[in-house]
Amino acid sequence: MLKIYAYAKCGTCRKALKHLDVKGIDYQEIPIRESPPKRTELKNMLEFYDGDLRRLFNTSGGDYKELKLKDKLPAMNQKEAIDLLASNGNLVKRPFVLGEDFGLVGFKEEEWEAVGL
Repeated sequence: MLKIYAYAKCGTCRKALKHLDVKGIDYQEIPIRESPPKRTELKNMLEFYDGDLRRLFNTSGGDYKELKLKDKLPAMNQKEAIDLLASNGNLVKRPFVLGEDFGLVGFKEEEWEAVGL
């Protein structure tokens, strides 16, 4: 079953879940703030985004801004960034969906449909 990390109060997450519901796609919703993606999942997602760490971060979130990650992220190595994301679900761009042969962060309907969602 498809796992989707989401935040209930996130409008983008609600749109993504509604999209899956309309298409009749079964999924397991995981609360991203309480249970962030595991390090292995984050590393797998990173492969789908050609190693671009910034793509995995919720750059518009309060935690991202409070931690001044815009300035710090370029100097971070992959392990530091993955550890930070795995420890704070607020920092992870959402929704976060990792399939067998695809990974998606955020919700752009055309990208989701391109992978069969």
